[in-house]
Amino acid sequence: MSADADLTAAPDPLDPLDALIVRELALDARTTYAEIGKVVALSAPAVKRRVDRLLDRGVIRGFTVRLDPAALGWQTEAFVELFCHGSTSPATMRAAVSQYPEVVAASTVTGDVDLVVQVRTSDMRHLERVVERLAAEPFVARTRSTVVLSALVRRPDVPPTPSDPSPTA
Repeated sequence: MSADADLTAAPDPLDPLDALIVRELALDARTTYAEIGKVVALSAPAVKRRVDRLLDRGVIRGFTVRLDPAALGWQTEAFVELFCHGSTSPATMRAAVSQYPEVVAASTVTGDVDLVVQVRTSDMRHLERVVERLAAEPFVARTRSTVVLSALVRRPDVPPTPSDPSPTA
């Protein structure tokens, strides 16, 4: 199967136990298999086998920590909208913005804007320099920035529990 096919194929749905295991690991990647087993009523070895299968399927791509950007000196956050000249490919955009360590997320979007970039910087002066560098990219016609005053809701990638109602219900 090609890499492109992987992106377009519909993933197999998780069974309720796998969904609970994924949720527990997403909440705390350091949770032991035994602790997860207590939540899902399985033995630690059974949880490990399921986690291994989820890793093999690509449902779980790795284990990580969540950091406090402000504690690391990244106190200023902004969303920078990039308006591109003509038709610029997502690959070109990705290659350009991936070079910036301040870019924490980038997405192509619908509407007048072509690309929205989330950046974190040490202060406003640093943000100004990053926006100037982004604006100087050859495909960028102009930018528009929005500085975050307060981050009100930040959720890690934690799926709802299987019994949670869907957002559309």
